[in-house]
Parts: sequence; C-alpha cells; structure tokens
Amino acid sequence: MEDSFINITSQNRSYNDSTTIYFNTEQKIMYVVTCIIICIGLPLTLVAIHGFCSLVRKDHVAPIYIINLLICDLIQLCCMIVEVVRLEIWIRSFHVIFYFGLMASVGFMVCVTLERYLIIAWPLWYRFRRTIKASVVVCVVVWTLSLFYPLSFYFLKDYGVIQTIFGVFFLLPFPLFIFFLGGTVKALSAAISVPADEKRRIVAVLILVLLNYTLLFLPSIIWFLVEEVKNNGTVTRVCYMFLKFSPLADLFLYVFSRKGAVDKLLASLCRCRMDSDDSNRSTA
Repeated sequence: MEDSFINITSQNRSYNDSTTIYFNTEQKIMYVVTCIIICIGLPLTLVAIHGFCSLVRKDHVAPIYIINLLICDLIQLCCMIVEVVRLEIWIRSFHVIFYFGLMASVGFMVCVTLERYLIIAWPLWYRFRRTIKASVVVCVVVWTLSLFYPLSFYFLKDYGVIQTIFGVFFLLPFPLFIFFLGGTVKALSAAISVPADEKRRIVAVLILVLLNYTLLFLPSIIWFLVEEVKNNGTVTRVCYMFLKFSPLADLFLYVFSRKGAVDKLLASLCRCRMDSDDSNRSTA
C-alpha cells in the first residue's frame, strides 16, 4: 500500500506546482501523525509488555497472546521510525517487515478473541487444555504463517495478486470476531464458574478488538479488494494511516485486561449519567 502511495505521489507531482504543494502538505501531515504515534505508542507498548511479563514472575497465567500482539506492535513502530528517519527513501525491506508484523498482529487478535470465547463458552474444557506449551505452539504457528507475505513478496511477481491475497487474509478474521463476540454474550448466562468482573473484562476485550478491526482494518480490506479505490490517492493514504493507529488501539487491551479497569470505567459512566439526570431534574 505504501508503494502505491509513493508512486501516486510522484506521478501527481508532475502536474503543476499547486498539486505539488498539496501533496507535500499531505506528506507533512502524515509525517507529524506518524511521529506522534511513535512518541506515544513506543514507550506505552514497552510499559504494557513489562506489565504483562510481570504476571509470570507473580506465578499468574500470563496473557501470552496479548504479549505477542504487543511485540507485533513494537515491530510496526520500529518500522515507522525507519520511515520517519528516511522519509524519502522508504526501505523496501522495512516495508515488508511492517506488513509482516501487521499480519502477525491480526493472527494474535484472533487468538485473543478465541481464548476469551473459550473461557466463557467452554470453561471446563479450556481450563484443562490451557497450558503454556499449547500457547507457545499456537504462537509459533502464527509467526510462521505471517511469513507468507514476505515470501510471497519475493516469489510472486504480480503485486496485484499479492494485494488480493492480503485483502482476503484481512477479511477472514472479521466474521470470526463477530462470531466470538456473539457466542460469548450468548454463553454469559450459563458461565457460572466465571466471576462477574472477569465476564465484563472478557466482553470489553472482545468489543474493543471488533471495534479496532472495523475502524482501522476494514478500510484497508476494501482498498486491497476493490480496484477502483486504489486509484484514489487520498483514500490510499488514509487507509495506510489507519493501519498505523493499530498499535495505539491495541494498548487499550492492556487497560481492559487489568482487574478493576472495566468496573472503574462503568462506575465513571454511571456517575456521569446520574449527574446528568440530576442536573436535568434540577432545571425541570
């Protein structure tokens, strides 16, 4: 996608000076936004990884899939740093690494939502099969499958075919997220062994992943699969920028995975609602 962005930009610069100024302005905006994402996302991602890894030292079951998801975000942020430092020479190898991390993050999003679904829908079955060894095997499989894009990039000559494959890969998890969320909500009443606060945290994580995927990844899915959209330079740049916000959105998983975070949020929302109702009654 970024290759298309570079090509479109260089082609349009040849029209006139006003068009050149327009695209330089867009580049500056993307440059500033990327710097903001790096400055916010990089330290917070490191803090989140350290927070989750500390659970291992406390003899808790570590959220391995979320840790790997944050590592994927760290890879993407490092590639953004290369893009910012050498804006006019966007190294192709780091471009491929960026999408490798992006594909791996999608795979671990599926793992996170699947794990939450199994905790609610099949708690007893999953409790006896939730082992570190099984989680490590799943992580290795996800990282291995994510190598498909770098390999296809070097072995397939038709870039249009690569874009289509990439779009289909992005599209497949979308119905899974909807199914896991619907199945979890449906099974909530029957999940007696799961505490109420755990249920709220699980549902919050599923909703967050679905919103993240819908808002940030769906535009890129349309871009990869619809040929007419690729000819629009503005849409291309917007879709690529949305993907860059994914590491920031994943940080909310750290917040909602902490005990008491969802309860505090709901309490704040309820307090605001009650204050609003009181003010409306006083003015009536």
